Amino acid sequence: MSPAKRKAAADLRSARWFAPDDLRAFGHRSRAMQMGYAPEDWVGRPVIAILNTWSEAQPCHMHFKSRVDDVKRGILQAGGFPMELPALSLSESFLKPTTMLYRNLLAMDAEELLRGHPVDGVVLMGGCDKTTPALLLGAISVNLPAIYLPAGPMLRGNWKGKVLGSGSDAWKYWDERRAGRISDSDWVDVEAGIARSYGTCMTMGTAATMMAMAETLGMSLPGASSIPAADANHIRMASESGRRIVDMVWEDLTPNRILTREAFLNAITVAMAVGCSTNAIIHLIALARRAGHDVGLDDFERASRKVPVIANIRPSGTTYLMEDFFYAGGLPALMAQIEGHLHRDALTVTGKTLAENIEGAETYNDDVIRPVSNPIYAEGALAVLRGNLAPDGCVIKPSACAPRFLKHIGPALVFDDYPSMKAAIDRDDLDVTADHVLILRNAGPQGGPGMPEWGMLPIPGKLVKQGVRDMVRISDARMSGTSYGACILHVSPESYIGGPLALVRTGDMISLDVDRRTLDMNVSEEELGRRRAAWKQPEPRYERGYGWMFTRHIKQANEGCDFDFLETSFGAPVAEPSIY
Repeated sequence: MSPAKRKAAADLRSARWFAPDDLRAFGHRSRAMQMGYAPEDWVGRPVIAILNTWSEAQPCHMHFKSRVDDVKRGILQAGGFPMELPALSLSESFLKPTTMLYRNLLAMDAEELLRGHPVDGVVLMGGCDKTTPALLLGAISVNLPAIYLPAGPMLRGNWKGKVLGSGSDAWKYWDERRAGRISDSDWVDVEAGIARSYGTCMTMGTAATMMAMAETLGMSLPGASSIPAADANHIRMASESGRRIVDMVWEDLTPNRILTREAFLNAITVAMAVGCSTNAIIHLIALARRAGHDVGLDDFERASRKVPVIANIRPSGTTYLMEDFFYAGGLPALMAQIEGHLHRDALTVTGKTLAENIEGAETYNDDVIRPVSNPIYAEGALAVLRGNLAPDGCVIKPSACAPRFLKHIGPALVFDDYPSMKAAIDRDDLDVTADHVLILRNAGPQGGPGMPEWGMLPIPGKLVKQGVRDMVRISDARMSGTSYGACILHVSPESYIGGPLALVRTGDMISLDVDRRTLDMNVSEEELGRRRAAWKQPEPRYERGYGWMFTRHIKQANEGCDFDFLETSFGAPVAEPSIY
């Protein structure tokens, strides 16, 4: 952008706090000087917020405690004034009952932190599953210049010479332990070896997916999303993000200029090609609706039919992890492979188009990043199913399940909640075969509460011992992006509010046909009507507090699980805060 178009210092948002010759601005300047700053630190300089989701309960972000200094260095180099603002940290590992319950709380935290403080732009520091969409949701609503700094994946795991992938191999080896094939001492070694550096899951789980989505949307620097957290390139990227946000403020490059409908269609396309987490559907729909764009399940279905999976990364792939993806060229190389499917003129935080950002990107290992002529799965990573079990849609990840289950008919085995499922699943007398369809209900946005990642229902213990490793499983829950198997998720509307999943009974025949995109229970409408008349609403999950608010305002999975009052269509935009 030419200097003539750059914002003047007097027009900086922070000048409303610091520039006036009045008593209130005196207080702002005095308190800044109380912290040891001088007018030279802020006069004529953009104030840059750094929303840092570091905490001592967040292993994915442990490096953020020092990485924030690298961001500050870049901001200072570019003539800005950094201001670190701690934000809610959502640890996928430790936070219960589920981080999804609190995604919207972090989004509100981010929005209000930015709106209420004297800042001109922001660096968003996230990575663990819900932090990426939450920070972007908040940034969209406040619409200040923003750049996203991804935490990056951890180093690949190792156990007895075997490469371990977080999540995916946890499920795999847990089944082997349940089958009695892994000793106590070996299990401790697996625990120690599977996560051996700071950073997010290094499989193509939700964290890696959503960091890739942020980059594809144009909100991160090119190539940033796949840099391993422990790589020195990550430090340099952090400082470059700090330098770049200062120029973005002068250029007034805000999210509403970057996050067009075409940008979201690009994200959906890339999601299919990388073998994305099923969670991408919920988060991208929420982000698009927050940005005021009509994006829904049909957009994912259209992309699924035409975009192959070309990233050979677990769990869709069989061999490689995110560290390998970075060495192979990362996201720019993958996007160059599918450039014909992308809206190339989409604007990004660099001030350049997507096409300019990926120009000259090369693939250095074509088994990690496959050409479209040699995909690991001919269609996209996700498929949207509909039928009388899910009239508003549900999702399966066919690239990560056993092919024999892509078309299946079997009897239902129904569990009303997770505790009853957990209590029964390992009973030797459980009446179940490998052809059964396991169903878990009351695990959706309201029923969970918060739609926990329970969708990869465990294989019954008696079948595990027989060598069974996959079955058709259906729920209104979510599933970890590191998970795999014939798991059907996000059934909408959820059972807790009376969706059809609430009406299924053990023994009902369930029909799945992924190619036709259908999921049905073979029960007559008359019988379903009788069951519906007899159905009773479960007891409320919360009677006070944040949970009470959550259950009254959360949208369904097919609508992105945002709060109704946070969507762009709800009310007039919020004005700048008054300063008196």
